[in-house]
Amino acid sequence: MKYLKTTILFLASSAFISCVSNIEFDAAADQVDVNEKMLFIKSGETTQSLLVKFESVPTESFLEELATGMSVSIKPAFKSFPSKKELEHEYGLDRWYEIESDGPISSLWIQQLAESPQVCVVENNIVMPSVSDGVYYPATEGDARTRSDALGLPFDDPKLPSQWNMKNNGNASIATAAYKGGDINIYDVWTSITAGDPSIIVAVVDEGVKYSHPDLKNNMWVNTAELNGKTGVDDDGNGYVDDIYGYNFVDDGNITWAKDDDSGHGTHCAGIISAVNGNGIGISSVAGGSGHGDGVKIMSCQIFSGKNGGSARVTANAIKYAADMGASIISCSYGYKGGRFLSDKAYRDYAGMEANAIAYFEASKNNDVLDGGIAIFASGNDGDPYATYPGALSEIISVSAFGPDYLPAYYTNYGPGCNIVAPGGDVKLPPTTYESAILSTLPSELTGGDDYGYMQGTSMACPHVSGIAALGIARLKQLGKTMTAKKFKEQLVTSARDFDTRITGKKTYYDGSTLSLAPYLHKMGTGAVDAWLFMMKLEGIPCLQAKEGEEQWLDLAAYFGTSSVSLTYLGVDISPEAYEALGLQKEPYIKYGRLFIYPTKCGSAKMTVKAVGGGTALGGDNAIGGMEIQQEISVVVRSFRSSNGGWL
Repeated sequence: MKYLKTTILFLASSAFISCVSNIEFDAAADQVDVNEKMLFIKSGETTQSLLVKFESVPTESFLEELATGMSVSIKPAFKSFPSKKELEHEYGLDRWYEIESDGPISSLWIQQLAESPQVCVVENNIVMPSVSDGVYYPATEGDARTRSDALGLPFDDPKLPSQWNMKNNGNASIATAAYKGGDINIYDVWTSITAGDPSIIVAVVDEGVKYSHPDLKNNMWVNTAELNGKTGVDDDGNGYVDDIYGYNFVDDGNITWAKDDDSGHGTHCAGIISAVNGNGIGISSVAGGSGHGDGVKIMSCQIFSGKNGGSARVTANAIKYAADMGASIISCSYGYKGGRFLSDKAYRDYAGMEANAIAYFEASKNNDVLDGGIAIFASGNDGDPYATYPGALSEIISVSAFGPDYLPAYYTNYGPGCNIVAPGGDVKLPPTTYESAILSTLPSELTGGDDYGYMQGTSMACPHVSGIAALGIARLKQLGKTMTAKKFKEQLVTSARDFDTRITGKKTYYDGSTLSLAPYLHKMGTGAVDAWLFMMKLEGIPCLQAKEGEEQWLDLAAYFGTSSVSLTYLGVDISPEAYEALGLQKEPYIKYGRLFIYPTKCGSAKMTVKAVGGGTALGGDNAIGGMEIQQEISVVVRSFRSSNGGWL
């Protein structure tokens, strides 16, 4: 995961620039709480870059007067987008300005600036380096498994059998404690509901994405005006030159992915979301389509380049760009160092520019079904008992991580602010193989050969949820439904699968160390993300949960009401595909308001149950009777059953 360190970086210098501006500062300066206005600025220290938010949009004459006698440049911190001026004003983006100097700006001038009643905030433009460990494990062609569970795959991507995060078969060679069904439950979504939609754009706010990667290039978002325009020219007039696949906000230019100290992090996250499915190469992804040009599109919003990047200005502008250029989701595997902020107000007060940009993104409507954008963040990799900000914001989805053992990963943050858990990998699990991490795309320039590799972290958990959110938008489009972004997020986090049932005792690592699971109980959000349950939630279909390999009865009260026990049932319609998905060994039937089922495979499927409403027989021309009523029901089969009795 990428973190933004909050250590303030000031340039050491003995130089002092006196304040010679003619601006009249507040005469009652001693009555102004200057400290509350000065963010990340220590008394007596200097800096070369400031971010200032004014009470109202400043006039040119005011800015000229402010700079008089100072060797500084003052310019808007955000590029204005022609069709978004009202929204920019509503969220205060037009009141943010950047002040830069070739030399250190004196603390006295900064203090006097903060004393002005026309100034809301003076924020140091902190350069916050990534603290990702940058560790990746290159994959080889030999990693594609040929074991028996590789049969009957939904796509022909050769590395799909190695992706336990998509389908966990409990293979002990990946992890001794690998847990069957500990995945995102995606296969049946791909084959019977949706695998993506090219009108949906997910912005990866991270290192640069290798847009020429063979498994990503056909699912990259393309700014056609720039693609078909002139090199070195801002053909679409959005303020960015040659932004064909996104933009490099660190270097103010073309996207990069293989500089010194790059880790391939952005490319890896992008592959989890939308590597091209069904193209016969590499991996499968959550929302990469079905091989017919129907995957969601990836926009690269680069905020890290090697060891550089991650400043407040860089991240805020990247997020605004995503909103302005049509992204419905931002997938953000970065965050401030844990413990820097412990409340939403503290974060908003001290990271105002980024907070305003996130709010602006969430208010931007970029698809036909939601009234705003969806921001998804990683929760953090420090094992802290709380999520990091910005993801910890109460309105933001923050994602924690589990390994192939379907237990909390040793590094994951948990507790307040952590909303849901997804596959992130855990390489400390015996038998000590990188295959217990997450397999995805990587730049071959870094790996030295293959375009794929393994990484672990809540960074990897985050794009799983981003991809599933993209599938959710695709499903709403199919259904012709609209929804508020707030309701959509609520539907997503309440579609989670039970996770607490597994959290007991301790887990043992390859080096003999152990991790007590007690601290994680009831601290992993609403549970594990489940693609099928989310689709059913959007359709309004409750899910019955069954246990693999057992004959069992499932209560139908959730579908037919409390009188379901006394209804007369006409039968169960189930397709051959549903039979196969659940591995049914006997034909389902109804008795006393309960569905008999005997599944032998982890999977998900829908079936139709028919009953008589109003009597024991159907009415008709020759008799009084009831109406035929039917309900489409959903059954999810896993290797365990939730403690809630099986209804989700």
